[in-house]
Amino acid sequence: MKFAFVFPGQGSQAVGMMAAYLPTHGVAPVIRDTFDEASSALGFDLWDRVAHGPADALNQTVTTQPAMLAAGVAVYRLWLARGGLAPTFMAGHSLGEYTALSCAGALDFADAIRLVRLRAEAMQSAVPEGIGAMAAVLGLDDDGVRAVCAEAARGEVLEAVNFNSPGQVVIAGNKAAVERGMLLAKEKGAKRVLLLPVSVPAHCALMKPAAEKLRVALAVIEVRVPSVPVLHNADVAAHATADEIRDALARQLFSPVRWVETLFALRDEGIQLIAECGPGKVLAGLNKRTLESVPTLAITDAASLAAVLEKTQA
Repeated sequence: MKFAFVFPGQGSQAVGMMAAYLPTHGVAPVIRDTFDEASSALGFDLWDRVAHGPADALNQTVTTQPAMLAAGVAVYRLWLARGGLAPTFMAGHSLGEYTALSCAGALDFADAIRLVRLRAEAMQSAVPEGIGAMAAVLGLDDDGVRAVCAEAARGEVLEAVNFNSPGQVVIAGNKAAVERGMLLAKEKGAKRVLLLPVSVPAHCALMKPAAEKLRVALAVIEVRVPSVPVLHNADVAAHATADEIRDALARQLFSPVRWVETLFALRDEGIQLIAECGPGKVLAGLNKRTLESVPTLAITDAASLAAVLEKTQA
């Protein structure tokens, strides 16, 4: 069976999110070992932050990004330890792209952990809190959302940045422009518009200064050819050289997440099953609304991991 693993990004984190993967008595060594590696790279106890919170500390982007990367890698390592096969393709939503690249062997895990921490710091410093915003627009098509952004920008940054599923697009930019866009989207017939609880307007032009800092960091990190092709957010392509991967990761910060196109590309490659590898079911929900012909299963605990194992080895 040709199957793909996809990795979630920010928004799927929760205090205690790894507990469901652990046996009733004791701790799965591969899970704790992964978090111990991450803690060593970061210089603080990431497992304690994930297991016990508080939620406010876990939800700070400089903690969330390493935590979600470690969670995805830990679940993938558990998958391999249980006899799971390598998937045919991988992809990740925003931050999840780094998880995919680490699982595919393109990035050393410790390097990836430090890199996403730097990424989070660069994103936060590029746009001071309160200057930028993001909002989800539900019920307008892609071109309709782009038209709203063009009309409401008024000289500021306002862009469609996450094409998550048909009729669900996230906009980002200067806070005032986002607020104008929200009002205009409602006027244009959007069923619902939601301001997102984030402090950084990701994937828009305001992130270009952060991307330059990221390029500097990427230049000194070893990047290898992935053992499994990874589709990148910025161009829906799998890259085979280190420089192409570095460039795609830098561009990702100020480019839209083309998730709908990513799913269609996986379908066109003959993928028969998609597994969301990591806490939560956000991507499984998006995928269900986008790609009815290819089922998506979320590996959220030991039981669902076993179910996906059975399907992929049948």
